[in-house]
Amino acid sequence: MKIGRNDPCWCGCGRKYKQCHEAFDKRIESYARMGHMVPTHDMIKTPEQIQGIRDSARINIAVLDDIAEHIHVGMTTEEIDERVYDLTKKMGGIPAPLNYEGFPKSVCTSVNDQVCHGIPSKDVVLAEGDIVNVDVSTIYRGYYSDSSRMFCLGDVSPEKKQLVDVAKECVELGLAQVKPWGFLGDVGAAICEHAHAHGYTVVREIGGHGVGLEFHEEPWVGYNTRRGEEMLMVPGMMFTIEPMVNMGTQKIYTDQENHWEVYTLDGMPSAQWEYQVLVTEEGAEVISY
Repeated sequence: MKIGRNDPCWCGCGRKYKQCHEAFDKRIESYARMGHMVPTHDMIKTPEQIQGIRDSARINIAVLDDIAEHIHVGMTTEEIDERVYDLTKKMGGIPAPLNYEGFPKSVCTSVNDQVCHGIPSKDVVLAEGDIVNVDVSTIYRGYYSDSSRMFCLGDVSPEKKQLVDVAKECVELGLAQVKPWGFLGDVGAAICEHAHAHGYTVVREIGGHGVGLEFHEEPWVGYNTRRGEEMLMVPGMMFTIEPMVNMGTQKIYTDQENHWEVYTLDGMPSAQWEYQVLVTEEGAEVISY
């Protein structure tokens, strides 16, 4: 429905539309007329929502900090899951993965050639030389936060260590491209260019996503993209940057028994870091890491 200039703004601030988002909407419409994908109002977070998401992220970050302090060779991924569950609940949150579309645990733990969605188990014991992604997501007072980190266990080979480092560099380079009135394609292009320059590939089928009011929202964030393409970024949008960087082929497969765990097709290692990012008037704010 078209909003009158003197009607209350759609963002819920209580001000008149002409005093709030009218110019903002007209600028978005100008990009749409040029043929660009543009965000809808429900992709743009209000100040109140952003604060609620920040509060959720404080728990998410604290949980990952705790894992960073305690993860070690000989630890099972089930023990990681227990730590995540206990601390999240202690801080008043809810682990978002638990029972999400049937996922049985509170965190994803993806080891070596597991690309993502690794299911914690007492049978998976972290060994010397392993690399593992711990992906934590939290619900707090109805708001969602989501981020992941890589951990190197013991004496990791130089090849694996470089993969982990380059994967983080990819996220940082993608983050540098998050600017109001830029394009998500700029983010993906910076990431895939850096990964390819080191001889790596980036998974195509799985990418980042909007987050904050739900676990997974629009927009989709891909990482094999071109500059100036994909959706327009505007202040108030929030999404994850989480490229999955593979040492070998970008091809993957999903475990046909549990329908969750994703592996590299060639058995080579994969690495992933995930930041939750808010587009601001000046650039970007990392909400969770």
